Amino acid sequence: PFVIVCNHQASLDLMGMVEVIPERCVPIAKRELLYLGTVGWACWLSGIIFIERQRRDAAIEVISRTASAMRRENVR
Repeated sequence: PFVIVCNHQASLDLMGMVEVIPERCVPIAKRELLYLGTVGWACWLSGIIFIERQRRDAAIEVISRTASAMRRENVR
């Protein structure tokens, strides 16, 4: 297992990151990206898991559930 951290500079960088992220990878992004029009739709449709950074407990819960599902389904 590994973690890839992407610090993009523009919303179009997301499209490039989609091409370089390995298969069977589980992407997590800040919830604010969901509201960036077509970029948000594309992120949602591609299966990105969104977390609310302002609500620490909720973000930790989402990440914990994601980690459990990843172990169960044997994905990175």
